[in-house]
Amino acid sequence: MKKNFVEELKWRGMLAQIMPGAEELLQKEMVTAYLGTDPTADSLHIGHLCGIMMLRHLQRCGHKPIILVGGATGMIGDPSGKSQERNLLDDKTLYHNQEAIKKQVSKFLDFEGTEPNKAEMVNNYDWMKNFTFLDFAREVGKHITVNYMMAKESVQQRLNGTARDGLSFTEFTYQLLQGYDFLYLYQHYNCKMQLGGNDQW
Repeated sequence: MKKNFVEELKWRGMLAQIMPGAEELLQKEMVTAYLGTDPTADSLHIGHLCGIMMLRHLQRCGHKPIILVGGATGMIGDPSGKSQERNLLDDKTLYHNQEAIKKQVSKFLDFEGTEPNKAEMVNNYDWMKNFTFLDFAREVGKHITVNYMMAKESVQQRLNGTARDGLSFTEFTYQLLQGYDFLYLYQHYNCKMQLGGNDQW
């Protein structure tokens, strides 16, 4: 009998928040869910373990995991929990880091199986690299208000915190790129769920 993914996370103390209706969806069908990680280094650290284990439990419960390596977002830098802007990485470094991450994650997820829920790794650089700024502003930016973006906790912490440099426009757009990732994965992979830490909520 297939395990209940939500119950599995609950008894392990790995569930903080869940969208209404998510548990019912997970019981009704095989759900594709993703977890994002930025390839800012060629090795994952202990902070990634909880997310990777969520993907492992997801797959063991019969659902399909996607790990999204943020080649595009890794060039921007996530403002969440950071006091200063990240260094921007070049293409060669990002590719090297992505391959190293896949090798590590392969110890936890089955990428090679024949089952419909075999894991996949995707890189948002693949769908963002040919997106011009004007196209992105017209097709994505028009769907969200600056007021909504400014209210985000990660943005407020950087604007009102101890950071001397504040928040660059580059980092401010990070949340738009994340939102577009979900849309792209939904359209091309039928992905209906994102896993992550509280900063993703």
